Amino acid sequence: MLSNTLSGQTFKEQFGDFVSKGDTVGQRQLLEKWEKADNNDPELYVAYFNYYVNKSASEVLAIGQNPKGKDALQIMDQDTTKKEPVAFIYGNTYYEPKLLSKGLDWIAKGIKRHPNRLDMRFGKIYMFGQLEDYEKFTTEIINAIDYSTENKNQWTWADSKALEDPKGFMLSSIQSYQIQLYNTENDSLLNNMKRIAETVLKCYPDHIESLSNLSIVFILQKQYDKGLEYLLKAEKLNPQDFIVLGNIAQAYKLKEDKKNAIKYYELMAKYGGDEEKKFSQEQIDELNKK
Repeated sequence: MLSNTLSGQTFKEQFGDFVSKGDTVGQRQLLEKWEKADNNDPELYVAYFNYYVNKSASEVLAIGQNPKGKDALQIMDQDTTKKEPVAFIYGNTYYEPKLLSKGLDWIAKGIKRHPNRLDMRFGKIYMFGQLEDYEKFTTEIINAIDYSTENKNQWTWADSKALEDPKGFMLSSIQSYQIQLYNTENDSLLNNMKRIAETVLKCYPDHIESLSNLSIVFILQKQYDKGLEYLLKAEKLNPQDFIVLGNIAQAYKLKEDKKNAIKYYELMAKYGGDEEKKFSQEQIDELNKK
């Protein structure tokens, strides 16, 4: 206890002070001391992970066609008649592989010793997303979903505190990861979305968002009947979910089934807000012109 509360602070608090000061030497010395004092402390693994991630990161300028929503400087063509930029200059984060690998090793050890710590799992997933390593990103998400059935969603967070709604929090976070994959606009990642949704539904067959995600994958692959199969299951679970109803309407529209498309746009308008009512009416008017 004396070594763990030096100067009235825990190791975690001392580490936070060194981070705020940008003192990497102090961080490293404290981590070694902390490891000797208590190498099973879950916060030690988080701290080592953060240390190596931060140490590996550096900001670089990149020139490309896709600034990915970042603040970017446009490079215009010398021909002033052309109004579209020919490229962008924007900041990008580079991670030195060897240092980052050490951080990932530490968080992997932490997960192995403290498998209920959801923040460790999500930290690892976040980094693979930053690296755009979507195969490992997907694998870690699937591992977390599978483990949730083993630990019955007894997830904890920082300082090993229990989450108020662990199952809901996990599933909502996984939905945000699905959106992250979708927003890449990379069709090759549709299969990753499919694998994640199928894993969720294996464990939680009534999860409407995953039924909808799976349907979207099939619709984008022009397998409209397969997509409708999952959407109609979602509708049975919640007949007033206007997002599901709108997706059903869109699937029927793509199938050129005008009657059912209009039916579901009307249902979307009935249960949605003003924006959904306006959109639905626009779609119905467009369909009636055909």
